Amino acid sequence: MNLFLIITISVILLETTYIAAKASKKRLPIGNQKRKVYIDTSALMDGRILSVAQTGFIGDDLIIPRSVIRELQLLADGKDQEKRTRARFGMDVARELERVVYCNTTILQDELDRTPVDERLLSLAKENHGVICTLDFNLGKVAATEGIDVLNINELSLTLRSEYLPGDKAMVKITSLGSNPKQGVGHLKDGTMVVVDNAEKYLNKDIEVEFVRFHQTASGRMMFAKLARNKSKARR
Repeated sequence: MNLFLIITISVILLETTYIAAKASKKRLPIGNQKRKVYIDTSALMDGRILSVAQTGFIGDDLIIPRSVIRELQLLADGKDQEKRTRARFGMDVARELERVVYCNTTILQDELDRTPVDERLLSLAKENHGVICTLDFNLGKVAATEGIDVLNINELSLTLRSEYLPGDKAMVKITSLGSNPKQGVGHLKDGTMVVVDNAEKYLNKDIEVEFVRFHQTASGRMMFAKLARNKSKARR
């Protein structure tokens, strides 16, 4: 009986250790603890991190090391006109991030030594179980090999992009007439409204359309299209 009890307890301990190790490897927040997101130079000069933060989607602690600000200052004082402009914009973004109410942005007073900025970011993220926000492809790869999670605004943008872009074609059923003469209106599978020019006569029919542009608002997305060249594809 005692042997059975010892084996049962050992199995439970092993399972508990495995689960804890797995959770630690993923660096998941504990309870209400927020993630520490270390922002690099490329993310600040890109600027979209500010737009995302202002929508309230980021509730983490955003940390900008002083070494990153220093790098922006050096670029802003450099001879390259494009880099100067982007670096000054990056410093403006850093200042505006501190004013966003949805997240806590901190300028970390790290040491200004000869340590490369990327190395400093990797070290800080690893020591504090944080993640790195960057657009730098190589930095992202190195962080992945170190087991550090990376937030990349480019990847977020690709994920949120429209399924169809201007020039793409699709079959759409015209279910109603538009507000302008000769317009027909249909919807994509996800409910996106599609306004098609010269589609009035195809009411209640499926036709192939070519997307021209889309209009994004806070209430949703609307796409505008024209009849595809091969109008013979219209069917009931």
